[in-house]
Amino acid sequence: MADSDKAHEPGRLSVASVATSGIRVLAVTGDIDHHTAQPLHQALDVTRLGSPPRVVIDMRQVTFMDSAGINLLIAARRATTQRHGWLRLAGVPDSVMRTLRIVELDTIIDCYPTLPDALRP
Repeated sequence: MADSDKAHEPGRLSVASVATSGIRVLAVTGDIDHHTAQPLHQALDVTRLGSPPRVVIDMRQVTFMDSAGINLLIAARRATTQRHGWLRLAGVPDSVMRTLRIVELDTIIDCYPTLPDALRP
């Protein structure tokens, strides 16, 4: 089975990273939980994100997120803002957005309906 096929298996997480206009875009596919979060954790390493770190996480293909994902996003937001950067979320599915709203993470991290909206200055 090819790696691209594995990325779409239930319980798997893949992260594709591209830079555009000085912004790091992380396209995430799959579940973000305790067992799968490591690729996203590595992709959010602020020492690799530029200075200041400006990051958009494209969440259109995220199928599930638990407290591990929430904690990861909180830590990433803290790390980016400490380096005078920012973190934004784009295209958050309704099921994941409900989780973000319950813990009020949507009041801490800017959430945009689309990737182009999140990339605007």
